Amino acid sequence: MAKNKKPLPLYENVTITDCAAEGKCITRIDEKVVFVPFVVPGDVVDIQIRKKRKSYCEGEAVRLVKPSELRQAPMCRHFGVCGGCKWQILPYAEQLKMKERQVIDQLTRIGKVALPPVRPILGSQKTEGYRNKMEFECCNKRWLTREEIESGVEYANMNAIGLHITGAFDKVLPIEECKLMDNLQNEIRNAIRDYADATGMPYFDIRQQKGLLRDIMIRNSNTGEWMVLVQFHFEQNDDKKRAEDMLSHLAERFPQITSLLYVDNQKCNDTFGDLEVVTFKGNDHIYETMEDLRFKVGPKSFYQTNTDQAHVLYSVVRDMAALTGHELVYDLYTGTGTIANFVARKARQVVGIEYVPEAIEDAKVNSQINGIDNTLFYAGDMKDILDDAFISSHGRPDVLITDPPRAGMHPDVVQTILRAQPARIVYVSCNPATQARDLADLDARYRIEAVQPVDMFPHTPHVENVVLLSLRE
Repeated sequence: MAKNKKPLPLYENVTITDCAAEGKCITRIDEKVVFVPFVVPGDVVDIQIRKKRKSYCEGEAVRLVKPSELRQAPMCRHFGVCGGCKWQILPYAEQLKMKERQVIDQLTRIGKVALPPVRPILGSQKTEGYRNKMEFECCNKRWLTREEIESGVEYANMNAIGLHITGAFDKVLPIEECKLMDNLQNEIRNAIRDYADATGMPYFDIRQQKGLLRDIMIRNSNTGEWMVLVQFHFEQNDDKKRAEDMLSHLAERFPQITSLLYVDNQKCNDTFGDLEVVTFKGNDHIYETMEDLRFKVGPKSFYQTNTDQAHVLYSVVRDMAALTGHELVYDLYTGTGTIANFVARKARQVVGIEYVPEAIEDAKVNSQINGIDNTLFYAGDMKDILDDAFISSHGRPDVLITDPPRAGMHPDVVQTILRAQPARIVYVSCNPATQARDLADLDARYRIEAVQPVDMFPHTPHVENVVLLSLRE
């Protein structure tokens, strides 16, 4: 018979000493690092150890003994349960310090490359309502907070529209109000919830893979347009009619919605990149503007989720590219061609490559509607398209801009870049850790000339970073 496990310890009056990765903070107990969420440096707390590993522990602050001088009140009623904005209780100026330090630490510790002085991080002008896109899950298994469970109240309605709880894939925390996007998204989401509950519409059961109402995506733009896409899971003969009745209700209630769409998703996950999107009312896209450019954004398109700060980010990229009008530019992971079109008027030609075909079609349209005729766009897997033959056909780039996903660049792509030898590389990253790995691979032929962190996501630990590299002689 297995022995009973020793209960995990509770430590009292422990001082939190620093911030760490993933929005957690750290302290040391018995010479071992302990990671604790939802606290700030200087807090004195009682810590219940939840997980014990060989080199570290994970704990929970079960009592705030003495708040830090840095601590501020959270802006959101869901803070502490929803894990989306772990740094709300840390003043924004302190968040920026931590993000800047995170970039320096990861580039030096992981990349082990020589760095010039890192430029001061560029903070976001908006720290609330800055997002232009949110996605919410619809689930028939509501997450109950500890207080709700301990109250003993039985909830007849366990449906929820909100966000997944970390570590509980089949449960959703109902969100009443999210501060990260304009308040109209709260009204739209709650109106969908109220209509579904009033009409008895079944919410999706992730384990059983059944239920009609599945997922909601809401986008807005700086042109005042709104897009709403609802994912359904049609099973019964009348499901399509029930879905369209809901959409009619939404269209009547919210005339601000200029693009009302839906998807019938029969897959085991909520991705819809390979599914047909039906336009129920309005257009199948919205527009964003940046300087004198207009960008078409469809439901499958990638566009930076902080519109105002995207302009700051792309301005940094354009400045680092230092174009004179004579350069051939490659824009890898081009998305809807935002960066490509943003720099095109200062280049001889821009060649953009992106995995999502629909995004490439939008990129071409974005060039057309802005009167830009010196761009070429190609769709496909980067490691398959960007090879020596492609470069031989299109020409060796003078400047290469790359903005890969969080996983960074495939090793084959890095090797192709090294063989192409562009004079300058501008590397944009949403994950400085994988960026550091790629910089280490590029270090043999390139030196880092500039590092510019840019904060796109206030109240989260995420940070964008732009690095300029030049070819070594």
